[in-house]
Amino acid sequence: MKRGLLARLRTNGVTYIVAALILLLVVPLYQLLILNPTGFGQAESNAGAQRYIAYLAWISTHMSPFLIDRALLIIAFILLISFPYALYRIIVAQEIMYQQELDETEELDDEEEEEEIATDNAAMTAANEGEEIAGAEGGQLAMPEYAWRGKSFVVLAIWLSMIGLGIYLLGLIISTGYLFIIGNSTANAARENVETYLPLLSIFTNTLGTGLLGMGALFFGAMIARTGKNLWPTSWVLFGYAGLFAGAIFCISAVAVLSAPGIGQSTLTTLATLVFAAWLLWLGIMLIRLKAEA
Repeated sequence: MKRGLLARLRTNGVTYIVAALILLLVVPLYQLLILNPTGFGQAESNAGAQRYIAYLAWISTHMSPFLIDRALLIIAFILLISFPYALYRIIVAQEIMYQQELDETEELDDEEEEEEIATDNAAMTAANEGEEIAGAEGGQLAMPEYAWRGKSFVVLAIWLSMIGLGIYLLGLIISTGYLFIIGNSTANAARENVETYLPLLSIFTNTLGTGLLGMGALFFGAMIARTGKNLWPTSWVLFGYAGLFAGAIFCISAVAVLSAPGIGQSTLTTLATLVFAAWLLWLGIMLIRLKAEA
């Protein structure tokens, strides 16, 4: 691996570790120590039960802590925005290196086979016609026609992940702004519309966004797991299977939110986010431990 790419990947690794720690430690501790004493848990339960007026009442009286909580989430996902491209580059680079090694092995085998055939033919000719044996050189092999087999899956993975991250971030920002406006509003008409708009924003963020993100993680995990130890170290193979699990949890969460926007958001979405953050923490640690080729 080239040193320039290696340096960028290590920098990305540090970024992903910071983002994952925000999701795994900072946000849960902030909610436990700062928000819960103010009644955040009950307010979240009210939102899950679709009692949005009670939820808005809590937000209006605790606007600053609420905005800090949302800001932490937004910052964490902004730090993760480049992870699909970084993982894509690693997978493609590893696939190319593996293909080149296969080509070199096949080329050596073909050269040895051609030399044997040429020697045998020359020996037969010399025996039959009295000619001297002449050496023969093996030919060069071109790149196989399907050297990039399977690349459509990794391309699909990067696009699904990038679009999913973008939708999730956009949904977080829009819903935070909407709740800020409604929380400071005294108009009853505006608060009555919350029962319509909040479920829609939840579906946009936690079904469409996390669903696409989960599918991207599934494809990334499948690309690594399909070749296994033939191509990847053990830690990366396990990481690939973990990606399948994280992606599956996110997809299940997306379906749960679609069927029950409030309840799904307050339960499975939190679990899926923590699993996804742990998966990206693993990625960050492996990235900072990458070494250049000797």
